Amino acid sequence: MENIQKNKRELIGLIVSDKMDKSVVVQVERFVQHKVYKKFMKRYKKYHAHDEINECRIGDTVKIIETRPLSKLKRFRVTGIVKKTV
Repeated sequence: MENIQKNKRELIGLIVSDKMDKSVVVQVERFVQHKVYKKFMKRYKKYHAHDEINECRIGDTVKIIETRPLSKLKRFRVTGIVKKTV
C-alpha cells in the first residue's frame, strides 16, 4: 500500500514561550490587505506545538506542521529549527 500524506499546513514562526515540558508556543506572522484602504497589515496568531526533545528556546525561528490533536491545545509539532538565537 502507498503511503499517502494529505496536505498539511506548514508554518514558520517565532517561539515566544518554552516554559512547558515538551511544548512551545509559536507566534506566526502574516500579512493581510485592508479591504477599503488596501494597506498591508501584520496579523499574528499563536500556536501550541509539540517539541519532543526540548531543543527550542525563546527567540528561535522554527518550522511547524499540522498533526493530529496531541492535547487540548496542541495541534502542531516542531519539524525543525530555521534559525537559532545566540
